[in-house]
Amino acid sequence: MRIARIAHPGGVAFVTVDGSGDDLVAREVADHPFGTPTYTGKSWPMADVRVLAPILPSKVVCIGKNYADHAREMGGEPPADPVMFLKPSTSVIGPGAAIKLPADSSRVDFEGELVAVIGRPCRDVTAAQAKSVILGYTIGNDVTARDHQKADVQWTRGKGHDTFCPLGPWIETEVDPSDLAISTSLDGEVKQDARTSLLLHGVPELVEWVSRVMTLLPGDVIMTGTPAGVGPMTAGQQVSITIDSLGTLTNPVEAR
Repeated sequence: MRIARIAHPGGVAFVTVDGSGDDLVAREVADHPFGTPTYTGKSWPMADVRVLAPILPSKVVCIGKNYADHAREMGGEPPADPVMFLKPSTSVIGPGAAIKLPADSSRVDFEGELVAVIGRPCRDVTAAQAKSVILGYTIGNDVTARDHQKADVQWTRGKGHDTFCPLGPWIETEVDPSDLAISTSLDGEVKQDARTSLLLHGVPELVEWVSRVMTLLPGDVIMTGTPAGVGPMTAGQQVSITIDSLGTLTNPVEAR
């Protein structure tokens, strides 16, 4: 099941997305998307609505250096344990929304990632239990002002700017995340090309690691890390991230 969040002529709604190709239909979900959905009876062609970020998380939990090649391209060795940091919820935008480049940054990078979406409140989840607390998966872009990150040593400013967390286009609830192709293109040129089987710490282990530290709430997201090939974006370009079974997340890049 694909769960999306849309803006339609009457407001904003969670929907499930049915169909394929150009014949996608959005069916409005009553209340929230967690658990078995019930429907209002309203529906729209997806071509007639605007797709938003599929969820507004209370927190965006990110994992750094979770592909060995990326750790090395950043000048270090792969860490033994997951490296965890947070992005503010205000950094989240949806498909088609512009990534805004800060005026005081000279380098802003794309980082395509698989994202796990939490489906129920949980704490101290074991890796074996992780599947039971995950609603599904979406695509994310851990946009990073690289010069800010290096200047500050810690990563809050470099990764926390408004618009620095595109998510979408929807949440897929029925997918095995263990070996999916993931690629990032800038103006149509492939820059990142890997598989999630290369994650140093897989999704179950990440859920266990994060939930030892903090309670996860429905809608919270865990960004699982980016493969090698990260690089800068400039105003006027377009970045697209594609993951098998999840679709493509595309955002234009603009000066703020």
